[in-house]
Amino acid sequence: MRSPVHGLAPNDGDEGTDSTPLLQGSPRAEAAPVCCSARYNLALLAFFGFFVVYALRVNLSVALVDMVDSNTTLAENSTSSECPEHSVPIKVHNQTGKRYQWDAETQGWILGSFFYGYIITQIPGGYIASKVGGKLLLGFGILGTAVFTLFTPLAADLGVGFLIAVRTLEGLGEGVTFPAMHAMWSSWAPPLERSKLLSISYAGAQLGTVISLPLSGIICFYMDWVYVFYFFGIVGIFWFILWIWLVSDTPETHMTISHAEKEYILSSLRNQLSSQKSVPWIPMLKSLPLWAIVVAHFSYNWTFYTLLTLLPTYMKEILRFNVQENGFLSALPYFGSWLCMILSGQAADHLRAKWNFSTICVRRVFSLVGMIGPAVFLVAAGFIGCDYSLAVVFLTVSTTLGGFGSSGFSINHLDIAPSYAGILLGITNTFATIPGMVGPVIAKSLTPNPGDTPSFLQTANNFFMCIFFFLSRTLLESGRLFSVSLLLLMYLVRFSSHCSAKVKCKSGLSVITMDTETEGTST
Repeated sequence: MRSPVHGLAPNDGDEGTDSTPLLQGSPRAEAAPVCCSARYNLALLAFFGFFVVYALRVNLSVALVDMVDSNTTLAENSTSSECPEHSVPIKVHNQTGKRYQWDAETQGWILGSFFYGYIITQIPGGYIASKVGGKLLLGFGILGTAVFTLFTPLAADLGVGFLIAVRTLEGLGEGVTFPAMHAMWSSWAPPLERSKLLSISYAGAQLGTVISLPLSGIICFYMDWVYVFYFFGIVGIFWFILWIWLVSDTPETHMTISHAEKEYILSSLRNQLSSQKSVPWIPMLKSLPLWAIVVAHFSYNWTFYTLLTLLPTYMKEILRFNVQENGFLSALPYFGSWLCMILSGQAADHLRAKWNFSTICVRRVFSLVGMIGPAVFLVAAGFIGCDYSLAVVFLTVSTTLGGFGSSGFSINHLDIAPSYAGILLGITNTFATIPGMVGPVIAKSLTPNPGDTPSFLQTANNFFMCIFFFLSRTLLESGRLFSVSLLLLMYLVRFSSHCSAKVKCKSGLSVITMDTETEGTST
């Protein structure tokens, strides 16, 4: 048996040895009840934590519309005449909030500054969480972001430089959250419940987007944009109090966990975690599976962040929905993704536990659906013209199917090296943050005219999927890689000019195989 450290770079072996998620030879502990359990309470609190994380992240996108003097950008902005007007004009209720003379470029720096802080603390967050635990790191990360959110109106008054600095500090705080949570789940999540528990906790991010987008619009519409930041900042502080009071880093230190549940968790993880104190940085960086997850994470986030940033623009400038319709319709795809994440997590673990599907097979299939599904409907959205209903349906289905990835590559870090899952997620999320920094900028450059937006939804995504499919085939072809990029032939033909003769873009599937001995190995 190999340790999880060496399991970072698995050899090609007989995949059939992973006939069940927990290998034969490791006695399967009797599962503890779900109701009122400490591990599901943790998942629920984490759910609300990531709800707050994304609410604090996206609220500025909506509030910024009210913060900027419309006369400043009036000359720069134009609305496409491609689709006819169909929404009923609405009367603006509130115009009492202070306005600032920020041009489009300044607004771009303000919105992007969050990610410049966010990318810095990914790997340090994973490392610190592996040493001291994730509870305090995650808690204080969100608390810091909430406090800085409360100071956003003051920073805006002081000047754009202060606002950019505050948003960067918010990014620093949120950068530790996902690695810290992964580190906690390495001690809390039984292998056959990983998909359920992680999909529940991380689904809060999608619901945070669903709620905060329209709610921020309503607050701006009826009150003042400053209350957007006050409201979500206070919610974040309230969540922090509950988190510190109710959560523990490990089952051993939890005050109210039942003896049966503690034994169930500890026994299921007994052969999972490494006793090695030092972090195997070199084996990690040489790990083919890790780099395949990087490719998958980057590719998925490119579409996610681009849509998150530009979907409201598409709804307004192309489909011509008014501000109230825009807020709700822009949130609708993320509601579908939230629902899909919850259900796919349940389905993935059911297939592994009840139907004896291998973990490898489940991760591959769910990633396949989470990649090819959004691609198909995103392409289709570019061909429907001004069919408003169908455009909303296709974009919603596309984002919804992306939720399957939460039970695929998104939690594969825990499969290949549970002891270092927080660090691994920090590494992959560092690369996956780059799309949030440059994706919208490149998207804007590809669509100089508002009417180009539907075409951009195809071409920008296709361009980078083409590049990363090439990378996954060349850099990672010696390993069995996780499903990270599947290109549809019809999709590539429309963008073939962007692929050189040396980069042969064709339909194909790359897959990553986790170490099949990880789940039953001794350290």
